[in-house]
Amino acid sequence: MEAFIAVAEELHFGNAAVKLRMAQSPLSQTIRKLERSLGAELFVRSTRSVELTTAGHALLPHAREVLEQLRIAAQAVKVPEGRVYGTLALGFTGVLNHLSLPPLTRALRKTYPDIELTLVGRVMTQDAMHQLDSGVLDLAFVGLPVDSTRINARLLAQEAFGVVLPTEHPLASKSAVDLADLADDPFITPPLAAGSALYESTMRACADAGFYPHVAQEITDPYMTMMLVAAGIGVTLLPEGIAAFVPPGAVYVPLSGKPHFMNHGLAWSVRPGSLAREAFLELSETVLPTPKITM
Repeated sequence: MEAFIAVAEELHFGNAAVKLRMAQSPLSQTIRKLERSLGAELFVRSTRSVELTTAGHALLPHAREVLEQLRIAAQAVKVPEGRVYGTLALGFTGVLNHLSLPPLTRALRKTYPDIELTLVGRVMTQDAMHQLDSGVLDLAFVGLPVDSTRINARLLAQEAFGVVLPTEHPLASKSAVDLADLADDPFITPPLAAGSALYESTMRACADAGFYPHVAQEITDPYMTMMLVAAGIGVTLLPEGIAAFVPPGAVYVPLSGKPHFMNHGLAWSVRPGSLAREAFLELSETVLPTPKITM
C-alpha cells in the first residue's frame, strides 16, 4: 500500500522509489504483485508517463485509510485509555480564513493535545472537494454552497463583500462604493479553472450590478491580489474581514446598495471518519456555532 500510494502521488516510478528509499525494480515488482492480488491494473504505464487507472483511483482513498488505521493502531498502544488521538489534514485558502482558522486550531490543541493537525494552504473550494473525496484531506475551509452529494458542509461565518482599490483611485476616499461605478475598471480575480468560491461570488455580484468585469489579472492568493491592487493593476472584491490586512497603497471600501456575502464553511466527506475528525467537528460547533444567514 505504501508503494502504491507513493507511485500514485508521484506518477513516476523513479521518483516514488527515491521517496521510499528503495530501488525501482523492487518497487515495480511490488506494484505488479499488488495488481495480481487485486485482479486489476492500477496504473497505465508508457515510456513517457504513468497514470492511475479507474481501479487505481478507486483504491487510493482506501489505501490511505488502511495506512492511517495502522498508524493509529500503533499509537493506540501508547495513549492512555479515553484520550482522543489521531491525525487530521485541514485545507484552507489563506488569509481569507483568518477569522476561522486560529480559534479552531487553538481550541483543538488545548482540548485534544494528542490529535496531530496538518494544515494544507492555498486550497481552493473545488480542489478541496476533490481532496476530501479522495481522502487527501479530512476537513477543509470552503466557500458555500458546495455542489457535491459526497461532501457535508456547515456554515461558519458570513462576511459582506467590499472592494479593494488603489489609494489613488477616484473612489478610494468614499465611505461606500456602488459596484456599478466600477464597471469600466480592470478586475483581479482568482482563475476560473481554480474552482474558487470567491471567483463565483465576484461574477455574481458584478452581474447583479449590471456588468461583466474585465479581468486584467488572475491570481489565487488573496493577499497577493491586494498587493497587485496596491501596484495599480486593478481592483478586487473581497470580504470585509480582509480590511485589517490591506497593504500600503490600497484601501478597503464597503459596497453600497444590496449586500453580497461570502459564506465561509467547513466541509468533510460523507464517508465515516475517524474519532479525531468527529471530535474536531463537535469542537467546531462549540467554538464557531452556525450563524443565522443574512439574505
